[in-house]
Amino acid sequence: MKIVNMAADRTALFKASIKTVRTRNKALGVGKDSSKSTLLSHAQKMKDDFAIKAKEVVITISKLKDFLLEHRKQYINAASHLVNDSCHMSDAERDQIDSDAQDFMRTCSDTIRLFKTEAHRQNVPSQVRQHREVVFELIDAYLKGVCKLYSEQRAIRVKRVVDKKRISRLRQDGPSSKSKQSVSNNGDDQVKNNPPLDLHLTSQEEEDEELSPEEIRMFQQENQRLFNDMNCLVDEVRQIEGKVVEIAQLQEIFTDKVLQQSADIDRIGDTVVHTTENITAANQDIREAIKNNAGMRLWILFFLVVCSFSLLFLDWYS
Repeated sequence: MKIVNMAADRTALFKASIKTVRTRNKALGVGKDSSKSTLLSHAQKMKDDFAIKAKEVVITISKLKDFLLEHRKQYINAASHLVNDSCHMSDAERDQIDSDAQDFMRTCSDTIRLFKTEAHRQNVPSQVRQHREVVFELIDAYLKGVCKLYSEQRAIRVKRVVDKKRISRLRQDGPSSKSKQSVSNNGDDQVKNNPPLDLHLTSQEEEDEELSPEEIRMFQQENQRLFNDMNCLVDEVRQIEGKVVEIAQLQEIFTDKVLQQSADIDRIGDTVVHTTENITAANQDIREAIKNNAGMRLWILFFLVVCSFSLLFLDWYS
């Protein structure tokens, strides 16, 4: 009975010790959760790195979009330099924006390409890989949208510059015709204001004021020449507008081709990596085959030697 009581007392003490250890571990945060977090820490770190880099790329593209939208009004306004405004933009500043935006878009495209290459080299499950492919497609679509926005702004700017040049040329041609009209009006006013001194003198002046056929023919030729010049200017403006639209379309196609080439380069890089891995595996298989063939040849030679000695022994024994 005493032995049984002592065993029961030890069991209670053991249970109390276990409870104490569990309470201490729970207070210190040591247990199943910590081991689970240790097992998933590597995968969580890879996921966090990918999300951080993708977010950085999207933020960079968003900065370019916000910059273009912020300066859109001053950029496309071809007559902003005529207004006394401290916020106007010069042609040099517009050219600088064009250069910076193009460099920025090329940098974003290169960053996305390198990001894709780095992500494809990581060993991740198929579901995670599909998720990353969708993320890359969304980033590419976002970059294409920003490139299209820039192309439209640039096309509008070029078109307005062409219109401004056309208007300036028309204004230069306008003063000459206005001066001729003012001269004729001044002559009429002088005739009206001067009192007729003599009837014979007035009739003589009227005869002098009549245009001769040669002068009429010269004026008609001048009018025809001006009309032809205006038609030529209109045709040139229409041709320039068509070329501006074609340039905008070609620039959009060029942007799409650049992004497509980036995707092709990434695919070729992945193919090269897989090909290198296959070549390495093939070399290992070839080495193993050579080793197996060498062992087989050794066994054949050993078998032939044993057979030869056996035949010699049998011949000697007989």
